[in-house]
Amino acid sequence: MISTKGRYALRIMLDLAEHREEGCIPLKDIAERQQISKKYLEIIAKELVEGKLIGGISGKGGGYRLIREPESYSVGEILELMEGSLATVACLACDAEACPRADNCQTLPMWSEFDRMTHDYFYGKKLTDLI
Repeated sequence: MISTKGRYALRIMLDLAEHREEGCIPLKDIAERQQISKKYLEIIAKELVEGKLIGGISGKGGGYRLIREPESYSVGEILELMEGSLATVACLACDAEACPRADNCQTLPMWSEFDRMTHDYFYGKKLTDLI
C-alpha cells in the first residue's frame, strides 16, 4: 500500500511542475494549494531534496524547485524514494536474501509477473502524465 507520504510527495512534485515558471516555490504556497500540513510537507520535501529530486533555497525568495524537466521524472522513482522498495512480496525486494524455496515455489512466477507489471506501470508514468 502506498502511504500518505508517497502520495503527498507526488502532489508536491506535481505542484512544482505546474508552477515551475514561477521559480522557487515556498512550501507554504504548496501546503495551501494542496491542503496539506506545512509541517508534514517539510519532512517530505527534505527527503525529496536528499534524494536529489528537488532543490531547495533558504531565505527570502527561497523555496523549492524541480532540478530536472518534469517529463524526466517517473512516478516510480518518486514513490520508491519515499516508500522504499515497491516489491510486491519480500523475496522479490532488491536486498532480499535468496529464498531457499525459490526453485520449488509454485507462486513465484505469478508474484514475479505482478512485480514486473507494478514496476513497469509506475516507471512508465511520468510526472507530466499526471498534469
